[in-house]
Amino acid sequence: MWLDGDASHKSAEIVPTASLALLPLRSMSDEAATTSPANDPSLFDKIVNLSKRRGIVYQSAEIYGGFRSTYDYGPVGVLMLRNVKDAWWRAMVQRRHDVVGLDASILSPPQVWQASGHLQNFSDPLVDCRNCGARERLDKLDDPEQCPSCGMKGQFTEARQFNLMFKTQAGPVEGAGAEVYLRPETAQGMFINFANVQYTSRKKPPFGIAQIGKSFRNEITPGNFVFRTREFEQMEMEYFVPPAEADQWYEYWCNERMQWYLDHGMPAEKLRLRPHDADELSHYSSGTSDVEFLFPWGWDELEGIANRGNFDLTQHAEHSGAKLEYFDQATNEKYLPHVIEPAAGATRTMMAFLMAAYDEEQVNDDTRVVLRLHHRIAPYKVAVLPLSKKPELAGPCQELFAQLADHFMCDYDETQNIGKRYRRQDEIGTPYCVTFDFESIEDRAVTVRERDSMEQERVPIDELVGWLAERLA
Repeated sequence: MWLDGDASHKSAEIVPTASLALLPLRSMSDEAATTSPANDPSLFDKIVNLSKRRGIVYQSAEIYGGFRSTYDYGPVGVLMLRNVKDAWWRAMVQRRHDVVGLDASILSPPQVWQASGHLQNFSDPLVDCRNCGARERLDKLDDPEQCPSCGMKGQFTEARQFNLMFKTQAGPVEGAGAEVYLRPETAQGMFINFANVQYTSRKKPPFGIAQIGKSFRNEITPGNFVFRTREFEQMEMEYFVPPAEADQWYEYWCNERMQWYLDHGMPAEKLRLRPHDADELSHYSSGTSDVEFLFPWGWDELEGIANRGNFDLTQHAEHSGAKLEYFDQATNEKYLPHVIEPAAGATRTMMAFLMAAYDEEQVNDDTRVVLRLHHRIAPYKVAVLPLSKKPELAGPCQELFAQLADHFMCDYDETQNIGKRYRRQDEIGTPYCVTFDFESIEDRAVTVRERDSMEQERVPIDELVGWLAERLA
């Protein structure tokens, strides 16, 4: 079994199913969870404030008072979110020969969601407080009798099911167009394209279809910053396998996905792989496990890995009339593949990386805030800093920026003293700062500062790209 993130692997080797060396599923009991290192209770507010101050995440439509549960990713945040998605794509598609990509449409006709069960079952139990008007999810209330907003007991209405899908119209005439839905997940686009992808890519089970894209859910109680929002991005893969191999591949993907977070800097003590209890499983699932992160509010889901059986292909075959079976010429067998689905939230994963990387330390009677991000996740890899704005430094330093920007995502900053600029780069997690000073004009070398240790090294400009590439490999 190969693991992404190990620089010693020159190419990905997919272990044949027959020789899978399965690792035991890693999980943490409730007792163990209570003994894990407690989070800083102020960490949530620190991350929200840092996000606004450093251009990571803004409240959407803030100049109009804000629009609840929607956020805009700023200059730093858009880079970090892209890096999270790129790291996932690298592990799930680029480094594998058995997974291909897809970008399915966001709008879908009702038939898709009728077949998938979303029209009938994709809903939450909703109650209203007669006293204050607050609307709550019944299944999320600590006390089903007491309103968390006003504290009154016995004031809730009868629970009613609230469908979470956004519905709209397709067509030029209001009220006369076709009824369509914004997708609440990316998975169905991969199921309805199974036959197309299998035929054009010539892949044989086991193989996967991966997708990153926006999904939309009309959540009743969004919250916790970007963790639960009505518009979000998912990173999902549907892995189609012969029915007899489903259990093996389920365990394989549980371990692969857990390892991905560890390889990209998540501390082991803040991660757990939690198998679902029998009463939590979806009716079509024979096994589901969640990769959970210890957020300031407790353990919560980053990703679910599910053994979905052949439910999805069966439903779409029956509702559409299409033949979705796979014929194995080697065994002369025809079957509907079973599906293993690792499904992660890109935006909440980015938030977890921020929280895991956040650190404060005392340096010369001053508090240094630093994001100790893995270099693949860091928004900028290198910051290029002239010691001053004087033309004799600024001109050559901009040329150096252009040289480095061909190879790395770089920031350029010439405002304020060098110490404050270092601190700004620490706060957004930049691994290396390159300072061009007056000596650089003479010796054609620059000072490189490493983020975590703050150690500095003089590196010749002609060797700088290779020096950085080796450390950012």
